[in-house]
Amino acid sequence: MTDDLLTSLPCRRGHFLLESGYHTDLWFNLDALFVAPSDLAPHIVALSELLRPHSISAVCGPLLGGAFLAQAVASHMGLRFYYAQQVPAKTPGPLFSAGYQLPPELRRQVGNERVAIVDDVVSAGSSVRATAEDLITTGAQTVVVGTLMLLGNQAVDHFAARGIPLVALARQNFNLWAPDECPLCRAGASLENPAASG
Repeated sequence: MTDDLLTSLPCRRGHFLLESGYHTDLWFNLDALFVAPSDLAPHIVALSELLRPHSISAVCGPLLGGAFLAQAVASHMGLRFYYAQQVPAKTPGPLFSAGYQLPPELRRQVGNERVAIVDDVVSAGSSVRATAEDLITTGAQTVVVGTLMLLGNQAVDHFAARGIPLVALARQNFNLWAPDECPLCRAGASLENPAASG
C-alpha cells in the first residue's frame, strides 16, 4: 500500500544536494503527497499503529511535510502535536548543519512529553536529527522516529546508537555520498539543490 503511494510520486535522476549535505542520484518530489488527504489516511493509520507500542504522549514533525504528517498522526491518535521550524545553522559545516527548533511557546509546553518524531520521508535524517537535538534541550524525551518511507540505513544507525527505534511503512535502498566521496562530483556532473529552488 505504501509502496504504491510513494512510487506514484514524481522522482528524478541526477545529482542532488540534500539538506544533510550528502549527495544523491535520486530526488523525490514530495509536494504532491498531501494534496489528497483521503489517499493518505490509510497510511496515517498504519504509521500510528507502528508508533502506538512506544507509549508516546505527543507527536512532533519538522516543517513542512513532516509537520503535516505529524499533525495528522497526532489527530488520529488523540495526542498533542508539536512542530519544529528551520533556523540558521549553529555550526556551519559540510554535513548536518541544518538547525530546527520548536517555537518558544511550544518549547515551554513540551518538556515532559514522550515524543514520536514523524517525517514523511527520511534518508540521512537531517531534519529529524536536528528536531531530536532541540527536544533534548527542552527536557522532552524522543522515544521513536516514524516515517512513511525510509531511504537507506544511515538514519537508522544514528538513532539506534542513541537507543531510539526508527519505524517505517516502507524501506528502499538509497545512494548517499559525502561530498568528498561522491562519484557524480568526480565525473563532473552538475550539482542541483532542488530544495533551494522549490
